[in-house]
Amino acid sequence: MTAAGPMSPCINVCSLDAQGYCRGCYRSLEEIASWSAMEPARQRQVLASLEARRPAAGKTATG
Repeated sequence: MTAAGPMSPCINVCSLDAQGYCRGCYRSLEEIASWSAMEPARQRQVLASLEARRPAAGKTATG
């Protein structure tokens, strides 16, 4: 039995920006497509990288 991974960061704002990241959750198309197949540790790595992408997009964690 594997441990449950973190919930998807999707907020149903699905549109890619010029850098190829979703404007809603800041994941790449590849990260979005493979999320459910990722190991929980990899999902946590992706979530950690989103924190760095948010300021680059001019956003804060709350919007």
